[in-house]
Amino acid sequence: MSPPFRAEQIGSLMRPPDLLAARSAAGATTSYSKISDELHRATEVAIGRVVSKQVELGIRPITSGEYGRDKFYSGFFEQLEGMQVVKDIPVVDGFRTGFPTVTVLQRLGVSTRDSVVAVDKIRHVESAYLSEWKALSALLPPARWRECKLTMPPITHIHMQMVVGTAYSASAYSCDEEYFQDLAAAYAAEWQILYDGGLRSIQIDDPCLLFFVSEEFRSGCSTDGVDPDALLDQYIWAHNLCLAGKPKDLHVGIHLCRGNMVGSTHIISGSYERIAKRIFSRLNYDTYYLEYDTERAGDFQPLRHLPIGKNVVLGVVSTKKADLEDIEEMVARVYAAAEIIARGQNRTVADVVDTSLGVSPQCGFASMSQGGGEGMSMDLMWKKLVLVKELAHRIWGENQGA
Repeated sequence: MSPPFRAEQIGSLMRPPDLLAARSAAGATTSYSKISDELHRATEVAIGRVVSKQVELGIRPITSGEYGRDKFYSGFFEQLEGMQVVKDIPVVDGFRTGFPTVTVLQRLGVSTRDSVVAVDKIRHVESAYLSEWKALSALLPPARWRECKLTMPPITHIHMQMVVGTAYSASAYSCDEEYFQDLAAAYAAEWQILYDGGLRSIQIDDPCLLFFVSEEFRSGCSTDGVDPDALLDQYIWAHNLCLAGKPKDLHVGIHLCRGNMVGSTHIISGSYERIAKRIFSRLNYDTYYLEYDTERAGDFQPLRHLPIGKNVVLGVVSTKKADLEDIEEMVARVYAAAEIIARGQNRTVADVVDTSLGVSPQCGFASMSQGGGEGMSMDLMWKKLVLVKELAHRIWGENQGA
């Protein structure tokens, strides 16, 4: 099965000034803020405009731009029964040793961060993202709902960041396996509700999974008495636990990048090589959205581990810099990646290009409300997305999945 779209986007879009002003006025400036009715209305207006623009330009998949969220991971964990928002956790003592995000936050002068802890058994009692999906789908006829995508944080997001043993209280869970099993059931319930509402494509955003290529993180794990390779195995199991309960024709892909903070700030550098064989062969996602816009991401060699039947969307257009990429160079890069995959699968390059590849920006344009790459503007954002569409047209012609 080829990717749903040959020309992709990663989901988050730059917020217009009036929406940012509305969020600020409502005090919705943290990851786990509650949205007031007034802000909800302002958000729906902004989503209406951004959806109209995507339709006008032929950008696919169509997303809400994550306009209802402060950060890409907002909205899910805090909605679950048994989970409690904990404010102002010190970044030095409250998060894992060597956690790369902490290093960046300290450099930016951030000393505390909020998180969500399981203080009781986790239960899914109300959908986190159904209102977001309704705001998006209401703007389109049902026949076009298959052209849409919604994003979600990964099951491992909280567990990976918190100091070992603090993602849940001892009164709630006795071990990680119990915690992840209940979380996976919550994901399955959320996916089923969204599926029943007409959604057919979900993207899981997991920038932290690539921390396993970082010596800083791996050394921190060892300091904390954790085997990083065993932890990665556990996370692969947890991801797959979620996927085991999804509807068969619900497409779920995973986005793996290296961080996307304000001002083009990334979290780590490094090739996929160290974890490529395990994540490509053992994670049960349909599609991998990969960051490949600069040398910081490494070369295409890790793609030799991609099994037949899995898809890769190559993030060859940067959301971090304003310069528009050269389309001929990108075409050449796509075929270079296809050659690596073809050799690993004993297939022809043409067959790999035809069945297994798509193109996209390397990340979202605003993974947080105040996001945006250095020198990036709304106008440039749309030009970049149109460039992705033109790149797909150059390679696949009219049949782009839209």
